[in-house]
Amino acid sequence: MLVAEFCIAEFGAVLGISTVSAKHLIGQAIELRHRLPRLWRRVQSGDLPAWRARRIAETTIHAGLSREAASYVDAQLAPFAHRTSTSAVDRLVDAAIARFDPTRAALEAARAADGRHVTIEEEQVSFAGTMRVTAELDLADALDFGAAVTHGADVLKSLGSEESLDARRASAVGEMARSQLALPLVGEVAQQPSRNQASTAARQVVLHVHLTEDDPVARLERGNLATVDQIYQWCTQSRTEVTVKPVLDLNEHIVCAGYHPSARLREQVILRDQTCVFPWCTKTSRACDLDHIVPWEQAGETSTHNLAALCRRHHRLKTHSAWSYRRTGPATYTWTSPHGHTFVRGPAGTDPG
Repeated sequence: MLVAEFCIAEFGAVLGISTVSAKHLIGQAIELRHRLPRLWRRVQSGDLPAWRARRIAETTIHAGLSREAASYVDAQLAPFAHRTSTSAVDRLVDAAIARFDPTRAALEAARAADGRHVTIEEEQVSFAGTMRVTAELDLADALDFGAAVTHGADVLKSLGSEESLDARRASAVGEMARSQLALPLVGEVAQQPSRNQASTAARQVVLHVHLTEDDPVARLERGNLATVDQIYQWCTQSRTEVTVKPVLDLNEHIVCAGYHPSARLREQVILRDQTCVFPWCTKTSRACDLDHIVPWEQAGETSTHNLAALCRRHHRLKTHSAWSYRRTGPATYTWTSPHGHTFVRGPAGTDPG
């Protein structure tokens, strides 16, 4: 498709935008029409806001995807584009690059590894005596760090701290740093740890990895993506413990005798639902309660068919208000509001009933 050079300036002037903005707008429209046709059709039908489609098109343009990679992004994203975050689009574009241009993906992964850093802005001290710290870490290291900070914040609270969660997390980082200063790492010869000591220091990150044959992209919990080579690198580090667990059949019907679900049933429901199943909620299922759809007090069993993931807010809402819901598919739930409005929450998102 040809666009006359100087028509862009006039087009922008008529719309009341700059020539550069008009150029971006036309480029996004061309990208959608010719390389992202499924998204284009949703915009044309009024089913997808134009601003969301333009944001996706700008990402694929900036990434310089091949036609095959752009088509992959279009096919994967089109059904969910109305509710997909910017970070999710970026991850999908990265997956397309890994799938269709592995050489480029390897080079970008190497550059990202070189870009890891911890920066302490020592010359930027606030009047309150605080200092900004920024970091870019390996995913597994970042998860380790996050778990340690969360644990430290919980310990401080148990010891009586009345600070906010963010303040306790910040204090926990300081406590972690001071404990490291006590280790014989500088000016001393550290003794080789014993086998038992080494095992207690091993990495304890839990990654739920979904792989398919001949696919170079691994899908991790919370929507993160990583290459198979990166997974291999994490698992082969000497301080990493690897535990392989049996694959769960999400279609198996599991029933437990008591009120509390077994670990296997809990994991099955978490993996099946992915998020809180209340309309439009995106809270990850691993941070949710498991709710008895038919209450336990009303003879509702603790089973695959009668448990669903609800975040604490929506669990309380379901328990203490007139909201109700029922399971209408393997991972589909139909909700009814106090005023009779219905919503169907399924794997693809939420639709009015």
